[in-house]
Amino acid sequence: MNPATRFLVVLDADSTLIQDEVIELLADVAGSGPEVAEVTERAMRGELDFAESLRARVKTLAGLPDTVFADVGRRIRPTDGVRELIAGLHAHGSRVGVVSGGFHELLDPLAADLGLDHWRANRLEVEDGVLTGGLLGPVIDAAAKAAALQEWAAALGVDAAQTIAVGDGANDLQMMGVAGLAVAFNAKPRVREEADVIVDVADLSQLLPVLGLRG
Repeated sequence: MNPATRFLVVLDADSTLIQDEVIELLADVAGSGPEVAEVTERAMRGELDFAESLRARVKTLAGLPDTVFADVGRRIRPTDGVRELIAGLHAHGSRVGVVSGGFHELLDPLAADLGLDHWRANRLEVEDGVLTGGLLGPVIDAAAKAAALQEWAAALGVDAAQTIAVGDGANDLQMMGVAGLAVAFNAKPRVREEADVIVDVADLSQLLPVLGLRG
């Protein structure tokens, strides 16, 4: 392993890095909130194919102006302890990534503000300043999340054993499966069953003592 990088921690975004489900915040503006929230819950429990469910939810956003990104961005609430976690990891020579089934349009400014080292998400299609209800490029699903963790670890020279995946939903399980340590963070029952460590306190700084970076 590259001695300059101690750990690579990769977090899910919605309900992990942040307290919110961004697709639901967007859907609230579009008037499809209850419908989308139900589909999101079923997808996170692993009852629905993630990519298919995402496309169905995004379709309900058609017609929204792209100004919705700034409006919704102001409503996003980072999870307690996230800044302490990132600062603590950086102080000990570690790196932090986020891979999200959400959207770059909302994640990019947040990632820059928090000082993330890596991030990846879906992209919403916008034409003439209006959301079309479609996506651009491949969907960031469970397999893509696992691939991102492995890609970033390889680029950093971090051994698989020194990677940590943190998530709450079924689409995080493949990423957690390839990581050296799988952490269920306020997670759905299936995720809790398959994780190495369970964190039930909604405070991301609790990961630091798990990694031996704080007493």
